[in-house]
Amino acid sequence: MPKTDQEPSRGKNVLGQPITTCSCDPMTGFYRTGCCETGPDDLGVHTVCCIVDAAFLKASKAFGNDLSTPMPAYGFPGLKPGDRWCVCAARWLQVQQAGAACPVVLEATHENTLKIVPFELLIQYAVIPDQLQ
Repeated sequence: MPKTDQEPSRGKNVLGQPITTCSCDPMTGFYRTGCCETGPDDLGVHTVCCIVDAAFLKASKAFGNDLSTPMPAYGFPGLKPGDRWCVCAARWLQVQQAGAACPVVLEATHENTLKIVPFELLIQYAVIPDQLQ
């Protein structure tokens, strides 16, 4: 069946494979599909699937991106440590450079991340989610 313009292309992950879901609870992604897919209207490049921790949330807030405070008007529940979330690639890099990077799920991190964050850096923070339980 041919692809139509109405079907979003999820793309590939940083490993060159089809991207997997980052999180549906809370529902994440710029398009709120659960995936860190991106497109021309995603100016923030929300492509890094992270497992946020307290240090990352604190540093991100200090840099002006409060991810822990709920914003019901936008359907945003506020994040807590252990949640998976599609974060902006440049923000993840900024927080990493400040020494507070959180784990990254490579299988769910969009390949466009590599335009901003080197693969060699991502691999240092890579986790396999099943191993965390």
